[in-house]
Amino acid sequence: MSALYMIVGTLVALGVLVTFHEFGHFWVARRCGVKVLRFSVGFGMPLLRWHDKQGTEFVVAAIPLGGYVKMLDEREGEVPLDQLGQSFNRKSVRQRIAIVAAGPIANFLLALAFFWVLAMLGSEQVRPVIGAVESGSIAAKAGLSPGQEIVAIDGEATSGWAAVNLQLVRRLGESGSLQILVREQGSTTDSPRELVLDKWLKGADEPDPIQSLGIRPWRPALPPVLAELDPKGPAKAAGLKTGDRLLTLDGRALDDWQQVVDTVRMHPDTKIMLRVERDGAQIDVPVTLAARGESKSPSGYLGAGVKAIDWPPEMIREVSYGPLAAIGEGARRTWTMSVLTLDSLKKMLFGELSVKNLSGPITIAKVAGASAQSGVADFLNFLAYLSISLGVLNLLPIPVLDGGHLLFYLIEWVRGRPLSDRVQGWGIQIGISLVIGVMLLALVNDLGRL
Repeated sequence: MSALYMIVGTLVALGVLVTFHEFGHFWVARRCGVKVLRFSVGFGMPLLRWHDKQGTEFVVAAIPLGGYVKMLDEREGEVPLDQLGQSFNRKSVRQRIAIVAAGPIANFLLALAFFWVLAMLGSEQVRPVIGAVESGSIAAKAGLSPGQEIVAIDGEATSGWAAVNLQLVRRLGESGSLQILVREQGSTTDSPRELVLDKWLKGADEPDPIQSLGIRPWRPALPPVLAELDPKGPAKAAGLKTGDRLLTLDGRALDDWQQVVDTVRMHPDTKIMLRVERDGAQIDVPVTLAARGESKSPSGYLGAGVKAIDWPPEMIREVSYGPLAAIGEGARRTWTMSVLTLDSLKKMLFGELSVKNLSGPITIAKVAGASAQSGVADFLNFLAYLSISLGVLNLLPIPVLDGGHLLFYLIEWVRGRPLSDRVQGWGIQIGISLVIGVMLLALVNDLGRL
């Protein structure tokens, strides 16, 4: 079933985002009087095709990895004399800029629409209350302690742990002070805390911002009773069964599942001894933990899980917006994620963020399937993030991308004449090389995650 979700989720995601992106080009081109020859979603052999009254051919092709809008252009073939006025290359620089920019702008507008819907639907968020602080950690040195609720980071309100993580991700690879406002239990007064960062998680392959500060989120205690097993995991191979209650790990008594998680994570490729209670009897089970993760410091993996329990009502908050307020929230989230995406690309370029965080088609497909399986809200959230990424990447000033064309047209606007065909040709060759290189790097990262 998960494979079906992955296939359908990927096709829907690419279909929606590509169609909307290309429709942006198409819509503005028509408004500028340009004749559109073909509107294609996908590449390769056409599966469906039809024409409208203005002669535009609409195509749904076999390879759903992009799309294009082909316009009448004298640089690509002979144009009849009576149609010269409808040729793209005959339009003013401003009109060409508008047509090219319309695709990425459409992606941002689509993301805003998705975030608007999500803001109105509302969500349940876990209050960001600190459960534990590691001794000697960055958080401990700043005076953070269990029971405090994180209400803002760098001036941005944090309604839940997702917002906390987002604000921390923005500071990856940086040095300086991180300003946090915390609220004590039962208090209405916020107290400032300053966390000192020094090239924080610079170049980390799999950064975990919250954990790296030494913070463990509060959560209800989970009894260490196994409820699920990875069929190919170490726990299953060692003979553990669902319903087993873990009593000790290497002789240390276990009262909470988090104790198991913390110990296992720190011991990849290590043999441990578990004492379990099964059908009223106690037995010792040796387990050789696996290693998981692509970083230089992989985590231990047991391949087991426990049954979730309900959270106390006071730890959950409902966050939703009315139709008008949701527009502002949608615009804020679109802007925040756009800036974060661009900033992350800059940090990768300067080595502050590992390029292994770059994802390709395999990871996108897996996330599409998982979010589709999780529900409509998660899938819309995924579509919004992916639409923003598509918009930002297309605006990069790299020839062959929309941003590269915009760069050429802006130079033409300033100079009063276009760059020579030879210079533009060089730029396109460099752009193709860069795009192929990034695509290969992303694919290598995907394969490494597998």
